[in-house]
Amino acid sequence: MKFHKIIRISVLGILPLLMLGFNSNKKDIYKKDWIDFNKNDVKDVFEDPTALLEDRVKNLVSLMNVNEKTCQLTTLYGYSRVLADELPTKAWKDKVWKDGIANIDEHLNTIWNQEKTHTKYAYPYSTHAETINIVQKWFVEETRLGIPVDFTNEGVHGLCHEKATPLPAPIGIGSTWNKDLVRKAGEIVGREAKALGYTNVYAPILDVARDQRWGRVLECYGEEPFHIAEMGKQMTLGIQSQGVASTLKHFAVYSIPKGARDGDARTDSHVAPREMFQLHLYPFKRVIQEAAPMGIMSSYNDYDGVPITASRYFLTDLLREKFGFNGYVVSDSEAVEYVSEKHHVAKDYKEAVRQVIEAGLNVRTTFRTPESFIEPLRELIRDGEISMKTIDSRVADVLRVKFRLGLFDNPYVEHPEEADKLVHTPEDEAFSKQINRESLVLLKNENNLLPLDLKDLDNILVTGPLANEVSFTYSRYGPAFNPSVSVFEGVKKYAGNNANVSFVKGCDIVDPDWPGSEIIPTDLSAKEQADIDAAVEKAKQSDIIIAVVGEDEKRVGETKSRTSLGLPGRQFQLVQALYKTGKPVVLVLINGQPLTINWENKFLPAILEAWFPSTAAGEVIAETLFGDYNPGGKLSVTFPKTVGQIPLNFPFKPGSQAGQPGAGPNGYGNTRVLGPLYPFGYGLSYTTFEYSDLVVTPKSLKPQADIHVSFKIKNTGKRAGDEVVQMYLKDMVSSVTTYESVLRGFERVHLKPNETKTVNFTLHPDDLAILDKNMNWTVEPGDFKVLVGSSSVDIKLSDQFKIENVYN
Repeated sequence: MKFHKIIRISVLGILPLLMLGFNSNKKDIYKKDWIDFNKNDVKDVFEDPTALLEDRVKNLVSLMNVNEKTCQLTTLYGYSRVLADELPTKAWKDKVWKDGIANIDEHLNTIWNQEKTHTKYAYPYSTHAETINIVQKWFVEETRLGIPVDFTNEGVHGLCHEKATPLPAPIGIGSTWNKDLVRKAGEIVGREAKALGYTNVYAPILDVARDQRWGRVLECYGEEPFHIAEMGKQMTLGIQSQGVASTLKHFAVYSIPKGARDGDARTDSHVAPREMFQLHLYPFKRVIQEAAPMGIMSSYNDYDGVPITASRYFLTDLLREKFGFNGYVVSDSEAVEYVSEKHHVAKDYKEAVRQVIEAGLNVRTTFRTPESFIEPLRELIRDGEISMKTIDSRVADVLRVKFRLGLFDNPYVEHPEEADKLVHTPEDEAFSKQINRESLVLLKNENNLLPLDLKDLDNILVTGPLANEVSFTYSRYGPAFNPSVSVFEGVKKYAGNNANVSFVKGCDIVDPDWPGSEIIPTDLSAKEQADIDAAVEKAKQSDIIIAVVGEDEKRVGETKSRTSLGLPGRQFQLVQALYKTGKPVVLVLINGQPLTINWENKFLPAILEAWFPSTAAGEVIAETLFGDYNPGGKLSVTFPKTVGQIPLNFPFKPGSQAGQPGAGPNGYGNTRVLGPLYPFGYGLSYTTFEYSDLVVTPKSLKPQADIHVSFKIKNTGKRAGDEVVQMYLKDMVSSVTTYESVLRGFERVHLKPNETKTVNFTLHPDDLAILDKNMNWTVEPGDFKVLVGSSSVDIKLSDQFKIENVYN
């Protein structure tokens, strides 16, 4: 093996070994085909690469003392969060992690808006790989058993590392409806993690975003569980194909706190048991069983009065015994602490530690010292309040993942210098732009205003508080410091010398009284009026107005739930004033959740939803507005007309989103607005499509047979474009009330003008199953309708089949 030579050269290039806390008199533990982790000159079973996995795990657990076991049950948060050092020091010999540690999270990654995390060891990429090797070397060589560390990092917007490949926000990724693209995104995240020294990526997020007010809609793929499962499965497979772990989050029922209140709330999800299984647990079950992720992050909310992280039912009975998960579970930040401090189901923190370990938690992860968890855990063991059998089981889960990752066979980045060639390549940058393009959703295009033609335009105004802003292209959970292009810059560059492109901001993102001004309106200040007037004056001199409005990273995201979904601040007044000029207005939305843009939808001729794109934002939006790219994304969340309609989602139960009676003995009338502004699955194109020739076979079958569905899709327009074809299933009669219809297939299909393709789907028995009266998954006999279309409401084709009684 080459480990010793590689690591020694890297260390000497940075600091002498002794300064890094290494004992220079240690013997060489790196043998020809194994590593002597416990430094006893004997190839123990756990050190033998040819031994069976479970034998290696069992052997290592048997060699560990209590201190070493408890250290494998907590996280050491990386540099500047908890760990004060970038590199090992002599003082580490006196720290609790002298006996090892389960994982080190976000070490030396650099977060764009947290200056304390910025470090010279993040970039160049090879420097980070070398530095991670040094830290790993310390744990391998300077602890008694030499158990390697699992280096974890975030990865939902692309790998959370300086200048890694950026991805759009997950809500944008979800809007691509492109499974192949998501698989490739996962492969890039996994490859970059591996090259940089990370071994575990906290992605994807499988939360089902059912309340549009919730701030983390931004970080979800959407509201529909089948769609989320399909996208999450591909991301997981992609990440783990590169030899690193994927950790799913947040398990479970996390995304629906009471009233969508986040921040200091984050509790009390109001979800019935059947809904919990059919909606919120469905993506986790599917991805666990079909992609075998090695990690799960447990959430900090409760369900029906029991904190998830302290629930044996969720962490053991469901997760492991029913779903078959065999990795290790980390807690979300403060999930353990909340058991006593927020949920008050434990008298003190020590009791909270006991409850979570008994429930099935493996690793406590939060922005606190490892000692804060390890010390009470050791007291519980010493006092006989937790059995060693339980501890051994929790430790074994962690070690099993480390063995599966190959950390006991090759604990280091073998060729750190190659990271410079493997991270954010030119091909990755091209991919980043493409996934941004495919995330765009065309919401309105009256009289085919889009795409714009430069030959018809002399003066273009790009206005709005987000028009020349790029902060939304970065994320606390994504790469830092990639160069970014604003929409104004993108349009200006695209137009070149062919048109005069001007920028006037028009207003700030919010006014000084926001969000209070949403319920108690205030008059515009003199400056606010002057800013809007300046934009209007420039608009009058322009041929087209591109208004870039919405939210930034300070208005949406974790802890940032909203009570209104209109354009924040004075943006609505700006848009209205621009409209009154009589010049055509193209609205570009930058936002992390659906917005109630009813007036805008009624009066403005064109609206493009961009979500939170990554750093190529300006370039890809300009290409789309001017027709170099034909948008084909579809909404993965319902846009309500008002927050008063919430919850308003797909799928939904019969009658749950219906109208009001026009007559009747028990009350009737017209007192509320009905229906969504834009339904689930909706999105327009610059071309048109025609569906035909639906074939469903067989028409009658037993419950465990497959159903084959095929149909044709044709591009009937003059431009090449993508259509996301969607297949829904309706159970006509069931023993319990089920959903009006459910999504059971989708494909993004690229078609040239006049081109026709045949699309094939297969319905498996699980796709037909419902939870019956006894809460058992069952395929019931009866009639089913197959619905094929371009959205959940725009159904083009339909047919039926019948499930026969198995005893007939």
